[in-house]
Amino acid sequence: MFDSAYYERLKRLKLAIEKKSTASLVGSRKSSRKGSSAEFSDFREYMPGDDMRSIDWNAYARLDRLYIKEYMEEKESSVSIFLDTSLSMTYMGKDELMKDLAAALSYIALVNMDQVKVYDLADIGNPYNASGGKASFTTLLKKLDTIGFDGSSDIYKGVRQSGRLMPGMTIILSDFMSEDFMPGTDTMSLLLKYLKFMKQDTVILHILAKEELDIELVGTYNLIDMENEDDKVKVTMDRRNILEYKKRLEEFTGSLSQDCKRFGASYHICDTGRSFDRIIFEDMRELYD
Repeated sequence: MFDSAYYERLKRLKLAIEKKSTASLVGSRKSSRKGSSAEFSDFREYMPGDDMRSIDWNAYARLDRLYIKEYMEEKESSVSIFLDTSLSMTYMGKDELMKDLAAALSYIALVNMDQVKVYDLADIGNPYNASGGKASFTTLLKKLDTIGFDGSSDIYKGVRQSGRLMPGMTIILSDFMSEDFMPGTDTMSLLLKYLKFMKQDTVILHILAKEELDIELVGTYNLIDMENEDDKVKVTMDRRNILEYKKRLEEFTGSLSQDCKRFGASYHICDTGRSFDRIIFEDMRELYD
């Protein structure tokens, strides 16, 4: 998918996950538990059974009481990636951009010893789990290659049915081409509220085709809904209608962006016409430490 030089560049990145991990496996995140890493956390009074090697003898000399040095334990964090595999995602390369983004973000997480779960929203009960470093990345790529696109996806229902999410980061990749996410609806707010309750740093990657963002069609067309062939509309693309479309598109993306801002989530439009390099290293730079 990427060449070795590109993987080396990705390796320098680290997802900025603020939620403290409570995972049981060793990683590179600071856990809410106390452990024996090199980073100092706090002092507490000595209790029978504590390791005598952790006693701070300088504090004892000053205070005439025994204190133990505590350190932050390093644990892996959880990164959950939800993929919208509805048929609309096959339009003008949105599916390929989504897979590339999922692969790149998974690689960044794995090389930093985070746990990754990839969910197909059309098959929510069978997520793919990857952990233990980049050794598991090849198998994850094979999983991404097998994903198919058909019908429609209920994003909110799928996320709710995914089960208990460990504190960490949730990334949702979709074109959000559903009545559920249009301006005036509350689905995005409900989704973000739920993920905030589940202690997630939420990232919304709104994948749109260049042709959806920059209309170049001129003339009269019969448009057919990719996910419902019975839903058809005849439209004439003239200057007035193109301006109206752009206005509605701005309202659509603006509404999603405002919901994300309200709930502390990150929102990014990912354009198939933009270079992947700029999307990963420039547009999404706020996602990294």
